[in-house]
Amino acid sequence: MASLTELQKFTGASQYVLDEELAKIVNISIALEMPLLLKGEPGTGKTMLAHAISESLKMRLITLNVKSSMKLIDALYQYDTLTRLNDSRFGDSQRNVSNIEEYIKMGKIGQAFTVDKKVVLLIDEIDKADTDFQDDMLDVLDQMEFDIIEIDKTIKAKNRPVIIITSNAKKDLSDPFLGRCNFHHIAFPEPGMMRQIIQVHFPEISRDLLDSAVQAFYRLREIRGIEKKPATRELINWIRALKSDPDFRTKDLVKGDVPFLGVLFKKSPDFGVAQKGVTRFKI
Repeated sequence: MASLTELQKFTGASQYVLDEELAKIVNISIALEMPLLLKGEPGTGKTMLAHAISESLKMRLITLNVKSSMKLIDALYQYDTLTRLNDSRFGDSQRNVSNIEEYIKMGKIGQAFTVDKKVVLLIDEIDKADTDFQDDMLDVLDQMEFDIIEIDKTIKAKNRPVIIITSNAKKDLSDPFLGRCNFHHIAFPEPGMMRQIIQVHFPEISRDLLDSAVQAFYRLREIRGIEKKPATRELINWIRALKSDPDFRTKDLVKGDVPFLGVLFKKSPDFGVAQKGVTRFKI
C-alpha cells in the first residue's frame, strides 16, 4: 500500500471535469489499493471516469462489460475446446494439440492480471450480474489470483490494477460486496458544472447558445412522464446538432422552439411526452 505522496495523483483529464470530492476518493482508492464503486444515473460520467484515469495516469484501460448471463469464469479465462477439437480432427494447426494451455484465452480480468504494466480495470454495470458473480469476483480481486482448472495452474497478478466498478443502481449489491469497496455517488451535474463540461467539449461556443441550450435541457429533463431523461452525452450531441444546422437560430430556442428532440429522447414514449411538454413551456 502506497501513500498519496508516493503516487502519481489523478487530477482530471482533457475532457473530464472533475470535482474535488471525486478526485479525493479516486486517489485514496488507488493508495489503499481498493476497488472504487461508482453509482449514479446513466450519463453522469461513471464510465468516462475510468477513461479519464487511464488518460491521466497513462495506463492502459481494460473494460469488462458485465452482462446478466455472464459467469465469473468468462471474465477470467476461456478454454477454446471447439478449436482444439477441430485442430485434432483436421491436423492443420501450428499449435500443439496436446498442450491445452495453447487453447486458453484470457478474459478481461485475466488480461488485467497478466499484462506487464499496471492497468485500469473498468468493471462496467456490475448490477447486471447476480450476487454470486459479484462476491466471487471480489474474492478474486482481493486475492489477486485465480486457478485455471484445466491445466492446474494459478494465475497471479503481476501488478494490482486500478479497479473502477460502476452501477446504475438497478439491483441492490450485497453487503459483503459493498464492504470491500470504496464508494462514491456521482450526482447529475448542476447547471454550473454542466456549463463547464460543455465548454470543455465546445471551447468556441457562444455564451448565448451555451446558456439557452443548458436552460432548455434542464427544462426538458423536468417534463413529467419521461422514463429515460436525457443525460450529458445527449446534451453534447444535441448542441453538436444545433451548431451543424445552418437554419438554427439561438433566439428560436429562447422562444421555446426545441429542434432535434430525437437526439435527446431515444424511446418512442419519451419522445411523444417531450413533444407535448415542449408546447407547454417557453424557455
